[in-house]
Amino acid sequence: MVLALTLAMACLAVSTALARPSLEMRQRAQVISHCIVPGTAALTFDDGPYEYMYEITSMLRAHNVSATFFFNGENYGCIYSPENARRVKHAYDQGHQIASHTWSHADLTALSLDKISNEMQRVDKAIEKITGATPSFIRPPYGLYNEKVLRVAAARRQSIVLWDLDSGDSLNINISAQKSRYDQTLRRHPKTILALNHEVYPSTVHSVLPYAIKQLHSAGYRMVTVAECAGLSPYHSRSKPAHRDSSWHC
Repeated sequence: MVLALTLAMACLAVSTALARPSLEMRQRAQVISHCIVPGTAALTFDDGPYEYMYEITSMLRAHNVSATFFFNGENYGCIYSPENARRVKHAYDQGHQIASHTWSHADLTALSLDKISNEMQRVDKAIEKITGATPSFIRPPYGLYNEKVLRVAAARRQSIVLWDLDSGDSLNINISAQKSRYDQTLRRHPKTILALNHEVYPSTVHSVLPYAIKQLHSAGYRMVTVAECAGLSPYHSRSKPAHRDSSWHC
């Protein structure tokens, strides 16, 4: 009788543990919508890697500016292609922060837990293979997230990054209007700025970015990565990049 009762209690404990979400999956990821280090501005670029990478990094280097690139796995081309892998590695080697923008730029709020996890895991693995670093930040496409996204990101020990200044380049507003968004923000002179831009638009690269850098410098901001402006580590780990093999494909 005692043995039977003990076995029954053990089975109940196991079934309860299986039904209960893990501690990590019950936690919610930190959401970063602004910087916390006074006097900093973080320029961020979504949707790459793309062909304007070298122009962007050249401009950033000329002004001694660090930035953050949120990369997709397969959006504007495959991240594993030789050209795009070189762009990712170049940005990393230049000292810029590399982070996740998910694999396919899907609306994560419309996906199941498993599919959300897959969107995050696949691009993280690609970034790790190419650079050797495992990112600790993710920006959900369109800035959309829900409870499931927060739980999966927490389980992956990643912070979700939004913004407090949208340049508007993805909204197809004209160059003057994009510059005006920076001007309007700078007239308020907030303590910090976290700016959303996109790597894939020529107007951003050739017109808005140089203007933004000049205005932010003139206003006295120090342009840094998201990790720096949030006082956090950009990566969970860093090691040597992997050698290209048959797994490098989309």
